[in-house]
Amino acid sequence: MLVAILPANGAPAASLDLSITGLRSGKGMIRVCLTADPANFPGCIDDKRAITRSVPATQHDIRIAGLAPGNYAAAVIHDENSNARLDTFAGIPREGFGFSRNPAIRFGPPRFSSAAFAVDGVAQTQQVTMRYMF
Repeated sequence: MLVAILPANGAPAASLDLSITGLRSGKGMIRVCLTADPANFPGCIDDKRAITRSVPATQHDIRIAGLAPGNYAAAVIHDENSNARLDTFAGIPREGFGFSRNPAIRFGPPRFSSAAFAVDGVAQTQQVTMRYMF
């Protein structure tokens, strides 16, 4: 018997497959933050509904299931030294980072709208290309 997972609003749940490319090494962890709250992007610090995942850097594909329809954005870091944070020097990331939709990076992280994508009840795929400043 097939049972669909329905979020509280009754809409069908969807899944998101993140494919991480451009890692410079298999050291450490990949840390993902997925949020629908523009005010908490990219850090997800105060977002109780944010979805976070940490996987070994050797795992390049991450599936997040049970997403309600809406607009989401993902931020990804390559935490090479596994200290659970993005290391910086003078405000410049020393570890890899990336975002859904791979927006252009200028000064600071992109806006939510640049990284946002729609989830509408079907499976979604986002490829995130890691970037390194050092």
